[in-house]
Amino acid sequence: MCETQGRLDGKVAIVTGGSSGIGFEAAKNLAYRGARVIIASRNSTKLVKARNKIQSVTGNKNIEHRVLDLGSLKSVRNFTDFTIKTEERLDVLVNNAGALGLSDRLTEDGLNLTMQVNYFGTFLLTYLLLPLLKASAPSRIINSVAVAMYIGHLDFDHWNDVGRYTTVQVMANSKLAMDLFSAELSRRFKDSGVTANTFDPYITKDTDILNNMEGLSKNISQLFVDIVGQPKEDVGKQIAMLAADPDMANITGKHYKFCREWINHWLAYEEDFTQQLWDASKQVVNITADEDWDI
Repeated sequence: MCETQGRLDGKVAIVTGGSSGIGFEAAKNLAYRGARVIIASRNSTKLVKARNKIQSVTGNKNIEHRVLDLGSLKSVRNFTDFTIKTEERLDVLVNNAGALGLSDRLTEDGLNLTMQVNYFGTFLLTYLLLPLLKASAPSRIINSVAVAMYIGHLDFDHWNDVGRYTTVQVMANSKLAMDLFSAELSRRFKDSGVTANTFDPYITKDTDILNNMEGLSKNISQLFVDIVGQPKEDVGKQIAMLAADPDMANITGKHYKFCREWINHWLAYEEDFTQQLWDASKQVVNITADEDWDI
């Protein structure tokens, strides 16, 4: 179901969280298909090792690594500024990075840490790269969500509160925001050649997603993952299908799981709400007049 012969020769792809786990597998798969791949994460040492391994395994030497900390809006802006200055095109953006079990605190930007790492940082990254994606069209945006989004709740007056949500609740809220952001992207760029789709990696083995959890809850969660999880290599293939399959060229605004179109959250079809999310997100990340192409 996930196999595709699609090639990406001459194309440029960015994969966030590309130094390990699902992101690494996705980057490796895109590299096999001939893409110039930029892997991004906040750990420079892991990035170098991942880049070297992808180059060695795939034979594709056109692999770059760049530091990106989604928990810092300054880091996101530095990353996008450098990318826009140095890359002539951007054909695929895989927003894979995310975290579970982060501490319940505000970042240096005054935002809820989990919401920023899982959503606000990615919103800013994507927003600032959209002109390059549009100029490179046809291009694709692939956003990672999770089944938890179905129990998510977005209250724009309180989505950055500390002490208000459990670990699961704030993760669910952040993933719902990602899903609705994708829906709004697909509507705004419907006729531009830029597509935006989401994927649910389900439960995946051998990733770092549980690293921030502690004690019994981590042990129970790990046991569950080991029993029912799918191999990370399979998820890498799923992402590659969305990124490279010719049949996906004109498909946008859809949600995928196991390489099949899946039932999306009902709010994805509420245009008034996704518009509110777009506007509220721009305000939260402080889009400046110089950055605001959406006028």
